[in-house]
Amino acid sequence: MTHAPEVPTFAYDDAENDFSGASANPTQSAMSLENSTGATRDTAGAPYAAALAVHAARDPTAFLVPGHGADATGLGLGQAEYFGERVLELDVTPLLDGIDLGDGSPREQAERLAADAWGASRTWFLTGGSSMGNRMAALAARGLGEGVLMQRSAHSSFVDGIILGGSSPSFVLPEVDLEHGIAHGVTPAAVADALAERRASGGGDVAAVYIVSPSYFGAVADVAGIAEVVHEAGAALIVDAAWGAHFGFLPELPDSPVRLGADLVVTSTHKLTSSLSQSALVHLGHGPIARALEPHVERAHRMTASTSESSLLLASLDLDRRDLVERRDLLEASYDAVLAARDMFRADGRFPVVSDEFDAYPSTVAIDPFRIPVDIRATGLDGHTVRLRLAREFGVMVEMATVSCVVAVVGIGKTPDARVLLDALAAIAADATAAPPATEVPGDAAVTIPPMPGPGEMRIRPRAAYLADAETVPWADAIGRISADSLAAYPPGIPNVLPGEEITVEVVEFLRASAAAGSHVRGAVDSPVSAFRVVVE
Repeated sequence: MTHAPEVPTFAYDDAENDFSGASANPTQSAMSLENSTGATRDTAGAPYAAALAVHAARDPTAFLVPGHGADATGLGLGQAEYFGERVLELDVTPLLDGIDLGDGSPREQAERLAADAWGASRTWFLTGGSSMGNRMAALAARGLGEGVLMQRSAHSSFVDGIILGGSSPSFVLPEVDLEHGIAHGVTPAAVADALAERRASGGGDVAAVYIVSPSYFGAVADVAGIAEVVHEAGAALIVDAAWGAHFGFLPELPDSPVRLGADLVVTSTHKLTSSLSQSALVHLGHGPIARALEPHVERAHRMTASTSESSLLLASLDLDRRDLVERRDLLEASYDAVLAARDMFRADGRFPVVSDEFDAYPSTVAIDPFRIPVDIRATGLDGHTVRLRLAREFGVMVEMATVSCVVAVVGIGKTPDARVLLDALAAIAADATAAPPATEVPGDAAVTIPPMPGPGEMRIRPRAAYLADAETVPWADAIGRISADSLAAYPPGIPNVLPGEEITVEVVEFLRASAAAGSHVRGAVDSPVSAFRVVVE
């Protein structure tokens, strides 16, 4: 393999928080290093990515993990042939001097820059996605107390954290668009009422309140108003902003939730910004409640993080933050493109933009234009079937579906041609009355999916149900029993039944119909949801 000529050796000086060598600035030292293909990489402004590039350019002899040894020999050849040798060079073990070891390390510098970019007092890089962040948040909240008020449409990973921590949850119900099967957000008044109801019922005060904003479909809640209500109650506000990593980087978009008063924010930078899949961030807010949370968040991070975090994911977070801050031109071009795409669907008229109606719901104070939910009922098919056909027949991938719509997601900074989606939907609609294909696509059969059900009664705590003796019973026999599992139709991964909740006929019908239409039900005993795990009573 070839290497960049005359690359100096850099030693990290822990006392000076700096690199020594030909350049004192690691982001300058690693600029435009040539890789084995002759391509260049500009790592200026990204201290972790820069330090990683400097390390790779030294071509060290590796007698440590990972086993591929950062070169294309032996079993590393297959990896290099598939991914490219550069990936192996940058895939290094954690706790290397000059990269992520010591106070003021490039890793620490990168996290500080991320905190500044999103308006946080502190930021943690995650390599386990927002699912890891949600579990961290639930465990950290347990450090403040056992009571948690959570939006019922929370992602199932937060429920996992509730189970791990043994918290005592109660719920605030989001507004729901029953026509389209969409859960929106919650209002400050709804949060206040839920807090009061918990106290009145003898459940006591809560230590934390957990909400989702933006929603999976782009509805943005009044985070500032909710923060006032939550802080008045002496609780911490945790916001699942998995879909809002781009907020705060354009004036036309809502601001970052930490700037609006949230104490802890979980966000998936890989969803709508540019970092690699499974990379994410947790941001700490400001004020006394956030400061009280900080040690609990740090402990939760240690508990949930891998001891072999991927340097590739960490570097992608660093580069993502830099580009969000520095490439306003790309963000503005992308914003203009999504507005034009939405206008194109409106002008066509056959597939309405569903989020145009979100302002009818008091819980929604803004929308994220980078999610484009379109009503596909003009095709004569359900959304799950349309989603499958778009992928299989037209090579068009959309993020999620409900009975009546599909959701297209545009990453900020990207300008895809949305006409491809419109034309594909039009073709499916034109084909609606044609004879079915010789090879039937799963989900093409007419499946009626009932409206999204409300929750069953919480009969025992989630942790108690999860750890209880359980048995598997046919779906018909599960009705009225206590669920031992968390089950959620994917996408979007909102739990339809939680451990400890009573399984209702509505839940059973919804999950089975969703599975029959091609949706994946996380936590189910089998794909068709023919049975349920229930608590032995």
